[in-house]
Amino acid sequence: MAKRFGGKFSPQGASSDQDQPSRGQFDGARVEPAGARANLLFVPAIPLAFLSLNDGAIGMTIGLIAAGLLTAAAFLLREGLRAESAYNAKSTARRPAFPRKIFSSVLTGLGTALAAYRTEFLDAETAAQASLLAPVLFGVVATALHSVSFGIDPLKDKGMEGIDTFQQDRVARVVEDAESHLTQMTDAIKRAGDRQIEARVERFQDTARDLFRTVEEDPRDLAGARKYLTVYLQGARDATVKFSDVYARTRDAQALADYSALLDDLEQNFAARTRKMLLDDRSDLTVEIDVLRDRLQREGVRLD
Repeated sequence: MAKRFGGKFSPQGASSDQDQPSRGQFDGARVEPAGARANLLFVPAIPLAFLSLNDGAIGMTIGLIAAGLLTAAAFLLREGLRAESAYNAKSTARRPAFPRKIFSSVLTGLGTALAAYRTEFLDAETAAQASLLAPVLFGVVATALHSVSFGIDPLKDKGMEGIDTFQQDRVARVVEDAESHLTQMTDAIKRAGDRQIEARVERFQDTARDLFRTVEEDPRDLAGARKYLTVYLQGARDATVKFSDVYARTRDAQALADYSALLDDLEQNFAARTRKMLLDDRSDLTVEIDVLRDRLQREGVRLD
C-alpha cells in the first residue's frame, strides 16, 4: 500500500521557528547604478579626439582638452551614481565628501564649450573673430541638461540626528577594513575555478554585510561585533586563500567539503550575532517606553 511521505521536508512536515530560510543566489543583488545611460557619455570624447588630430596645433590642443574633460566627467558621473546608490541603501549615511555628480555636470559643460569653441575657431579666419557667445551658451545648456538628467549629489546627512559622529567614524573605519577582507576573499576564491563555491562565498558575504549595516545604524553595537568584523573575517580570508591554493592544484573533495562547512558555521554565527543585536535594540526600545510610561504616571497622566 502506498504511504504518504511525512518527513520534515514535506509540505505537512513539522517546522521549527529557529530554522532560518536559506538565502537565494540573487538575494541582496542590486542593479548597477552606472548603467548604459551613464556609460554612453564616454562615447562623444572618442570622435572628438580623433577629429582634432588634423586641426593644427591650437585646434588639436583645444579638441584634446575638451575630450579629456568629457571623459573625466563621465568617470565622475559613474562614481557619483555609485556613491548615491550606497547613500540611498543605508538608513544612516553622510553626504558624499566630494560632489561628483555636480562636478561632472560642470566638466561636461566645460568640455562642450571647448568643443564648440574649437569649431568656431576653425571656421573663423583669425582667432580674434572666433565668437565666445555660442560656446558659452552650449556649455550652460549642457551643464543644465546633465544636471536635470542625472540629478545632483545628496547635500545633507541622512538619519544622523542624535548619533555620535566620533563613534560613527570609528565604525566607518572598521567596516572599511572588513570590506577589504571580503574583497580579498573574492579575489582569492576566483583562483579555485569553481563557480558554485564562488556563489557560496558571495552568500556568506551578504550575511556579513547585514552585520555591517546593523553596526552602522547603531554604532553602540561595535563593541560586541568588533571580533566578527576583524578576527573572524581575517581568519575567513586566510582560510579562503589557503583553500584556493590547495583546491586549484589538487581538486581535493575533502578540502572543498571542509571549506564549505566552515562557511556554513561562519554564516550561522554572523546571522546569530546580527539577530542578537537587533533583539538588544528592541529591548532598549522597550525599556525607553516603560521608563516614559512610569514618568507620565508619576505626573498624574493615566495610561490604560
